[in-house]
Amino acid sequence: MAKSIIIPQEIDAAKFIAALAEELKKIDDMKAPKWTDFVKTSPSKMRPPENEDWWYVRAASILRQVYIKGVVGVSKLRTKYGSRKKRGVAPEKFKRSGGKIIRTILQQSEKSGLTEKVKEKNAGRRLTKKGKELLEKLAQNLKNK
Repeated sequence: MAKSIIIPQEIDAAKFIAALAEELKKIDDMKAPKWTDFVKTSPSKMRPPENEDWWYVRAASILRQVYIKGVVGVSKLRTKYGSRKKRGVAPEKFKRSGGKIIRTILQQSEKSGLTEKVKEKNAGRRLTKKGKELLEKLAQNLKNK
């Protein structure tokens, strides 16, 4: 009988992202830069994130999105992580998130061998075999718990 593969979409997103963030902390190439203590994640935000491990949580979330969407670029991810900007009395407007954070996370994941660049019709990044195995193995472990 063939062993069924559990995919990350079958696991609760919050649990999966938290577990993947813990795994990413163990990878040397996925360290948070020094400037992450002071940076906001979007122009629509008032302050930097309060969670000390927000870099790893965002990286885990981005890797999950790359797994789900297949090939994805920085522009799509900026839209995904954007939010509404409060403008006082004026109506709120949607603002895309900052690209530096997303770009740096994708570059780190590429350096660690989890993603690779794609230069086809739909350019962007996709998971490598190593990256898919990491996410699927983690999903399998969470399903068995």
